[in-house]
Amino acid sequence: MLRSLSKLSMTVICLCVPAIALTCCTGYKSDNKNFIQDNIDNAAAQYTLQIKAIEKKGGLLNPKTTDSLGNVRYIPPEDWCSGFFPGSMWLLNELTGNQKWLELARIYTEALDTVQYLTWHHDVGFIIGCSYLNGYRLNDEYDYGSVIIQAAKSLITRYRPRAGVIQSWDTNKGWQATKGWKCPVIIDNMMNLELLFEATRISGDSTFHKIAVNHANKTMANHFRANHSCYHVVDYDPKTGKVLHKQTAQGYSDESSWARGQAWAIYGFTMSYRYTHDERYLKIAEGVCNYIFTNKNMPADLVPYWDYDAPDIPDEPRDVSAAACTASALYELSTYVPGRNYKQLADSIMHSLASPAYRAKTGTNGNFILMHGVGSKPHNSEVDVPLNYADYYFLEALMRKKNMEQNNKDKIRQSIDGTAK
Repeated sequence: MLRSLSKLSMTVICLCVPAIALTCCTGYKSDNKNFIQDNIDNAAAQYTLQIKAIEKKGGLLNPKTTDSLGNVRYIPPEDWCSGFFPGSMWLLNELTGNQKWLELARIYTEALDTVQYLTWHHDVGFIIGCSYLNGYRLNDEYDYGSVIIQAAKSLITRYRPRAGVIQSWDTNKGWQATKGWKCPVIIDNMMNLELLFEATRISGDSTFHKIAVNHANKTMANHFRANHSCYHVVDYDPKTGKVLHKQTAQGYSDESSWARGQAWAIYGFTMSYRYTHDERYLKIAEGVCNYIFTNKNMPADLVPYWDYDAPDIPDEPRDVSAAACTASALYELSTYVPGRNYKQLADSIMHSLASPAYRAKTGTNGNFILMHGVGSKPHNSEVDVPLNYADYYFLEALMRKKNMEQNNKDKIRQSIDGTAK
């Protein structure tokens, strides 16, 4: 398990957020195209081996992580993580220009066709967004539009109008049934709103957009503490909209700051600004950035421990998925608020993730790119393992970085929101 690391050679970066000037010690180095190409080549090599391993098994399998013996664990279409593997192939097609990834992306995306009708959890947004939506906007797969719209219709069946939120989990089954929740909403749900915003853009039906805005506004009002850290779970009374509980499921404690939750918040509100231009969303994203990058428990290499308040820091697992998601979000955020060094912070995270401390050697790590992810430590689930969503956000961040450094304005916009065709 990766625990405390010796400090990297440091360069002081000043990150300016509203009314505050921060200094963060990071391992940032000047970037060049060799860094980008090296990571593209490594990712393509790992995923080529991943595909070969799947083909040897004789099926169309969807890898998520590895088990305690290092064996790859595969998941069904309805698993919340099933969109990340096909999504990574769309990203590899964009990064490499190699047609083999295009064909594989289509095959693995279309294997998720039934998910568009899924209504028993909220993560249809993750699944369809990373697969079908990436195909739609990165490769003009316009026939995917009907799937995106149907998936959005499925997602809004979970909208509770009196509370103004999309319910995350059902409360009558699984471990969630033991919590006494009525309408739990997790910060992760911000990531699913992209599907709704896009469904309005594709269909012209403003219903999806309005529901997404309502959900974002309620999350903005109720999920954040005074220091801009966020709760994982807020439970509502679906009949009155009253907040009943503020808790955690995957963090250390109800009042702790689960690292990936903070990443979801930065990414989700930055993305929501993209579609609404509501300045309050940018302030939330910047506030969470302020919180994590000034946190006394943020390591020098900017790859966080699984929870910023975990009790045994520095002897706690790191979470590369939180780091990769944050890096990708920071690249987008830097396009809206230039001059605040968000890109430099993202670059520094990427250099850490690409180092031998986190990036696996070719042919190891179950043929995933990144090591040392944490799914849910309180459930003793997926601790210090590769995670397909860590790889996905690493590749998305790499694509955004590449387009920004090539100063390809059309590609920057297309890689973020698909508006440049």
